[in-house]
Amino acid sequence: MSDAEEMFEDVVLLRGRINGTLCEELVPPAMSLLTFLREGQGLTGTHMGCMTGHCGACTVLIDGKVAKSCLTMAGTVGGTKITTIEGLADADGTLSVIQQAFRDAGSFQCGFCAPGMVLTAVELLAENATPDETEIREALSGNLCRCTGYRSIVAGIRLAAERLAAERG
Repeated sequence: MSDAEEMFEDVVLLRGRINGTLCEELVPPAMSLLTFLREGQGLTGTHMGCMTGHCGACTVLIDGKVAKSCLTMAGTVGGTKITTIEGLADADGTLSVIQQAFRDAGSFQCGFCAPGMVLTAVELLAENATPDETEIREALSGNLCRCTGYRSIVAGIRLAAERLAAERG
């Protein structure tokens, strides 16, 4: 084995899009997507919580689907589109319709669960434009909040659904 081959033996090429920007990085095979996003890309909106996939604070979207970044190995997401909470707002900082609805509904207190809740809402509303309360609560079942009791989070998702429907006409 050559020196060059040995040098790359313990890394994997991650090539994909993160929040719309092309990313090509060499990553250790055992590095979590959470660690890669926070430490390698500076995207600290993806929160480190339980590290077991139970709390949902580390939720991101991979090709539009909710994924727990603490359980996803960075080297397995090549060729995908990853969206973090930072990727929802416009470049000028204008919040997305869903983010603004959560803000207007006062959906959060401490905000630690916010990225996971918002990204879960993005997936839910992309698949179901008019979810009822049961469907919303079921979608949120992979995300824990210790502050709100979920009532205000459900209200934020309902408000987002109304606003998105109004935009569609």
